[in-house]
Amino acid sequence: MDPVFTRSSQARVFHAFGEQMTLLLDGGQTGGQFTSFVEVTQPGGGPPPHRHDCEDEWFYILEGRVSFLMEGEWIEADAGDTVFAPRGKVHTFRNDTATPTRMLIHAAPSGFEQFFIEAAAEFAKPDGPDVPAAIAIAEKYGIHFVQP
Repeated sequence: MDPVFTRSSQARVFHAFGEQMTLLLDGGQTGGQFTSFVEVTQPGGGPPPHRHDCEDEWFYILEGRVSFLMEGEWIEADAGDTVFAPRGKVHTFRNDTATPTRMLIHAAPSGFEQFFIEAAAEFAKPDGPDVPAAIAIAEKYGIHFVQP
């Protein structure tokens, strides 16, 4: 595996589920060990509660305050805080503030980026996403949306 340097101006940006993902490192660059990206969540935004079969996920809050649901309990995380969501555990986050939030997110092993890239293509359709198709993409990658 070779060292990697990603300039912010060269990072790929994707949009899905109301989130913006700026991909910093993908599995091809990390030997499949992890994926790293910055996620921007608009006010009121955040994914539905879900669990991952394959990845552990951790979040470092860069800007703003983020509400996290972790195994049925809501916690508040501020800039500088870190949250870890192990695979198999139901979690979500949302932005309950009036300004966008930014988080550095890592998922290990890699693969989550492929889900987000595929979902972004579904969300980019001119008539908007086919929600059952978006859910099927998540299932394909071992991501399961659940009731809170």
